[in-house]
Formats: sequence, structure tokens, C-alpha cells
Amino acid sequence: MEQAQTIEKTERKWWNPFHLVRRLYDWVLHWADTPYAVPALFILAFAESSFFPIPPDVLLIALAISIPTRAFRYALICSVGSVIGGAFGYLIGWQFYEAIGVPIINFYHGWDVFHKIEIMYREHGLIAVFIAALTPIPYKIFTIASGVFWRNSFMDFISFMGASVIGRSLRFFLVSGIIWYFGPTIKGFIEKYFEWLTVAFTVALILGFVVVKYLF
Repeated sequence: MEQAQTIEKTERKWWNPFHLVRRLYDWVLHWADTPYAVPALFILAFAESSFFPIPPDVLLIALAISIPTRAFRYALICSVGSVIGGAFGYLIGWQFYEAIGVPIINFYHGWDVFHKIEIMYREHGLIAVFIAALTPIPYKIFTIASGVFWRNSFMDFISFMGASVIGRSLRFFLVSGIIWYFGPTIKGFIEKYFEWLTVAFTVALILGFVVVKYLF
């Protein structure tokens, strides 16, 4: 009986969304204590721009706290990885939309946003990419959509890359600047209030969809 209850509790814990996010968060964070931390940061930033759900800010914060004097170097690595990853997302939309792009958008339930992006490009151009690069709006959907709409000349690649460089760099250098200024207390705060911060980030992500859906 006790064993069955233990298994049931374990299963409930496994399917708890906080627990799932926490496990993924811990997996990302553990790279900070390995010799491969910097390559992992680059790869994570690359992946998040096209398909991976956890933002590279998690690892960026951990590395910046561990060696504050390198905080801005880590921000640069993160920015470069993210911009290149955005170019990969663009390539997916341009050449591999049906095979790869559609499953990614399905996974994030991003079709409403995807269809709004075409309108945003027509009305706001580079500002749409810049906002997505800087905020919690799912950037991966923007990168894929940019490649798709390139066929209709709504967004050329050079303009897309320029907006990505500015938006992504501002975001990650701002994060590193905050860590450099406030120090290790930020990490303790994140560890202590992780669940609440997860809720806050989720709300911010949802608001990002709302901004795209209703304000543009």
C-alpha cells in the first residue's frame, strides 16, 4: 500500500508542470559546473532561437554570477549563439517549413501568433523582429515565420539579422549587467522563488502572445 502511494506521488510529481520545468532548468544549470559551460551556453542560445523551450538566460545568469568579471563576455557569446540560431530558424522557415517548421509551431501552439506575424511584418517591419528578440514573445516562431514570409518579400534576410543582433544583444547584455551589478544575491533569489518566477515567466510569455494577437 505504501509502495503504491509512493509510486502515485512520484507519478504526480513527474507530471507536475513545475517539476518538469524544474528538471529541465536544473539540467541546463548543471552545465555551469562543467568544463563545457561556455560551449553549452552558445549551443543553448542557438537552440532556443529555433526550437528549445528554456531561455539561455538561465545559464547566462549562473555563469555571470560565478565569474562576474566575465559577465559581458558571456553575454557576447550568448548573443552570437542566439543570432546564429535565429538564422537557422529563418532557414527552417525558408527551406524546411513543412518538415520541421510546422511541427515546432504545433508544439508551441503558435499558429495564432504565426498568422499575426505576417500582418506585423506588413505594418511594422523590423520593429516586429526587434520586439520578439528583446521580450518573452517566442522568438523561435518569429525566426521561422521570417523565413516563410521571405518568399513574399515581407522580410529580407539582412534586415532580419540586423534586428536580431540589436534585440538579442540588448537583452543578454542587460541580463549580464544586472548580474554584474547585484551579484550572487540574484541566484539565491532565483533558487528560493523558482516556482513563482516560473509562473511570472509563463505569464510574461502568455502576455507576449496577447501583445502579438491583439495590439499589433
